[in-house]
Amino acid sequence: MSLDVYLTDKRAACKHCGRAAEEVEIYSANITHNLNVMAEEAGIYKHLWRPEENGITKAKQLIKPLRAAVAAMKSDPPRFEKHNAANGWGTYKVFLPWIEEYLAACERNPHAYVSVSR
Repeated sequence: MSLDVYLTDKRAACKHCGRAAEEVEIYSANITHNLNVMAEEAGIYKHLWRPEENGITKAKQLIKPLRAAVAAMKSDPPRFEKHNAANGWGTYKVFLPWIEEYLAACERNPHAYVSVSR
């Protein structure tokens, strides 16, 4: 099982013909569910896995919590490495860069819409 995150841009309806709005994917990423405990330790489980349940609709709402998680994870790696999956599918070494990439995408596209599939 895994988590897929998406940032999308919803284009406005055509002013001339009124054709329905188009949704364009700006960013997507996938990560294993085995990292949910590490995400909880970093304070971002609900931001990543359940944004819609927490009123998160735009990328700009993820920037501050993701920055804080990155800072916490970099300042104390052992605190997070203890949550590495025993089977190797879900490690600190994979998760931290994944969060950093997602954060960078949010910073580049703060008005993008956030959605997930779990």
